[in-house]
Amino acid sequence: MKKSPSVLVIGGGSTGTGIARDLAMRGLDVTLVEKGNLTHGTTGRMHGLLHSGGRYAVSDQPSAKECIEENRVLRRIAGHCVEMTGGLFVQRPEDSDEYFEKKLEGCRECGIPAEVLSAEEAREIEPYLAKDIKRAIKVPDGAVDPFRLCVANAASAVEHGARIETHSEVTDVLVEGGEVVGVEVTHQTGTGPYVHGEPGEVEEIRADYVVNATGAWAGQIGDLAGVDVEVRPSKGVMTIMNTRQVDTVVNRCRPKGDADIIVPHETTCILGTTDEEVEDPEDYPEEGWEVDLMIETLSELVPMLAEARTIRSFWGVRPLYEPPGTGTEDPTDITREFFLLDHADRDDLPGMTSIVGGKLTTYRMMAEKISDHVCEKLDVEAECRTADVPLPGSEDFTVLRDYMDDFGLRSPIGRRSAQRLGSRADEVLNSVDPNPVVCECEAVTRAEIQDSLDTAGTDLNSVRIQTRASMGNCQGAICCHRMANELAPEYDETTVRASLDDLYQERWKGERHAMWGTQLSQSALKHMLHAATMNRDEDPAAADADIDFAAFDDGGASEDDASGVASGGAVADGGRKQAADRAGDDPLGGADGDN
Repeated sequence: MKKSPSVLVIGGGSTGTGIARDLAMRGLDVTLVEKGNLTHGTTGRMHGLLHSGGRYAVSDQPSAKECIEENRVLRRIAGHCVEMTGGLFVQRPEDSDEYFEKKLEGCRECGIPAEVLSAEEAREIEPYLAKDIKRAIKVPDGAVDPFRLCVANAASAVEHGARIETHSEVTDVLVEGGEVVGVEVTHQTGTGPYVHGEPGEVEEIRADYVVNATGAWAGQIGDLAGVDVEVRPSKGVMTIMNTRQVDTVVNRCRPKGDADIIVPHETTCILGTTDEEVEDPEDYPEEGWEVDLMIETLSELVPMLAEARTIRSFWGVRPLYEPPGTGTEDPTDITREFFLLDHADRDDLPGMTSIVGGKLTTYRMMAEKISDHVCEKLDVEAECRTADVPLPGSEDFTVLRDYMDDFGLRSPIGRRSAQRLGSRADEVLNSVDPNPVVCECEAVTRAEIQDSLDTAGTDLNSVRIQTRASMGNCQGAICCHRMANELAPEYDETTVRASLDDLYQERWKGERHAMWGTQLSQSALKHMLHAATMNRDEDPAAADADIDFAAFDDGGASEDDASGVASGGAVADGGRKQAADRAGDDPLGGADGDN
């Protein structure tokens, strides 16, 4: 029997996992390597918008046409990852009538269903829109869960024989005889079925062809191979609100700019975004003013945002690519199309192609195009099936099924579980008895936690990515230790504590720029629960202090006792503009982060 050609895919985001799935379904021998968890890079730091193409209908019509085409495909193959919220492009009195008409005409030219609504009709859909809006354009935008989508693509790839290696960083591209023949990876700490190497182990993975699908990091892989990949990384900041102030994607109907979109996502709303070019996708300044910008600007569309609670902020880097000779100064003007850079044709280096640009909504199309390209290079005849075959979890499921009778769950929790698990709901929710709720904010039960641990090993951040546990209003204050408890007794105390610390610190990273008002009180409560009550900061002074804790029960504690227990806590002082200055390293010892 003839051996299948081997392909090495670098990058575990939406494009990389989509490529791995596509090629594996065509019968090729596929290995994917990712230096962190799946979605470690740009995919895990996007605003969750499933584009209708409306945002590009004026400025970038080729991208708009790709978006509406793939919008329809993803609704069909990834139903449990998508919520069709609908979208509104809202015009305020100061916004241009001319641009409104251009937007409407552009949508229709690109095949995007578009309907003009009066201000009253728009407020019937979204009652909290500003009273002085003029009108709106309704389009089929939606929300997509990028974590669930990537995991489903990786699972499908594995089902078709692919090898997925997370926590495996490419440290060299192997070039022999003027041709790319594989990569060198260094395995990092981690456990689970996607982690095979020992920490620090260096492995050579050879392949007939290598695909660089690392997005904003594509230039770094290019450097290892000795070729230039001129990606222009663009930083975007987003802010997460505590509830869904809107249930429809709300866009400002004006030329693209900062702070112009609100995306309802799961139990929250995400405000976005900024567009700032950076040199390094992992080394750029963390600033707090963007959070103010989001809230102040988008409050012009939805006034209640001005008084709403912000629970965290995060930022990612777009993998923008500007074809040579374009000379675009403003990154917002760079096309969102994607490009295949065949390094044999471009750089006289056979054996590798980079795929750059694009966006999550078009990931499957990108994967299809480069898979066609790779098959042509390897003389393989096989058709793409990813537009027709549903992803695992999306086959014949009913999102609104009531699981109360079947699983003894409160109805809202049953619905949320079904939305995440899709057609796997019966299998997973029946696997654990009893099945208590571990994360109340996101309605995640023990069964889902245990199911995700099958692929996460001891990595509780991978569990978070798969289930959304710890991503709700309390940001892990109530559930982090419950999640860690699910690792026992299989793993020892040291391992479990280290996993809990990693999860807690990842939650802290995004909270620091959102600590004002009630959210500052929430963060103080979280600190007290984890640091003081459980001594998670392992403060020797607190541990050895002669404090009469029993006195607190009857109100008899002294001022010295109270100040000793509360040391390290925060005092709410009102203004979000000072949040970034106040929020340094975590009181529990955490370092700066970027998500």
